[in-house]
Amino acid sequence: MRIKGVNPVILLGPNDAHLRVIQKNFEAKLVVRGEQIAIRGSEREVQQIEEIFTELVFLCHRKNQVDAVDVETVIRMVKLGEEDPEETSADHPKNLNGVVLFTHRDFIEVKSEGQRQYVKMAKQNDIVFSVGPAGTGKTYLAVALAVSALKNKEVERIILSRPAVESGESLGFLPGDLRDKIDPYLRPLYDALHDMIPGNKLRTFMEQGIIEIVPLAYMRGRTLNNAFVILDEAQNTTPMQMKMFLTRLGANSKSIVTGDVSQSDLPRGMMSGLQEAEEILSGIEGIGFVYFSKADVVRHRLVRDIIDAYDSKGQDDAGSKLSIQRSGD
Repeated sequence: MRIKGVNPVILLGPNDAHLRVIQKNFEAKLVVRGEQIAIRGSEREVQQIEEIFTELVFLCHRKNQVDAVDVETVIRMVKLGEEDPEETSADHPKNLNGVVLFTHRDFIEVKSEGQRQYVKMAKQNDIVFSVGPAGTGKTYLAVALAVSALKNKEVERIILSRPAVESGESLGFLPGDLRDKIDPYLRPLYDALHDMIPGNKLRTFMEQGIIEIVPLAYMRGRTLNNAFVILDEAQNTTPMQMKMFLTRLGANSKSIVTGDVSQSDLPRGMMSGLQEAEEILSGIEGIGFVYFSKADVVRHRLVRDIIDAYDSKGQDDAGSKLSIQRSGD
């Protein structure tokens, strides 16, 4: 196939690093000569590799850069073979990474099959629970969907919230006034918004109350109409807090709840509101659940290995405890 019109260093990576990643994932042999890439292998693999390069060329033109995460994501999506023919377009024939939001810096796309299902679920339901490990894009995509809805005038405001409970720390021991104590817990939400909205515009939105970032405790008693409401780190809510949050939803509003049940910072023995919500609300029309796995991790490739290692440790510990209990029977 021909790769005319793109910078080969961007497409193939420094010292052909991207090319080597592709080669490692297939038995087919790749040889680059100028603007031509010769692919020798089975018909299926040749077709898959051509799809990969088509997508990477598109990213080169669109972003003027391609990184290792892009390459691994495209390979994974092509191998899954889950591209949706209804989402194709003249500008992007394959559209393996559907664009969620165009920003002042770049554009935001889905990067895994789990993220694709997440976006579809959010369009089909008024309340969506997004559950899974770190690095799967739960929070970032939720904010992107909210900003997209605001831009498209589907809602009039965005409210983002988190419980101020983290890593066993108490707010009372943190320095500063209440805002200084709370801001570190809300920082990931600020960071996501800064990626998607120019600084001056974001400040204006926040001053006018079009975008609010508030601790969960401050949500009590409110009715949120014409709003896109996000509850992040929901594994740290109590059952009563979760019920309180969900019952804030008013007319013409949508909500996304994100969390990772394996990283709860609640006191030992206290049930997470996220876990209880899964048990109570599954099956209600208009409420959707999306579950991510380590295959959906889109951060550094080592994040998946780290999750694997901790999961294995947890299983080993559970097995050891079971053996001890049985030996005492």
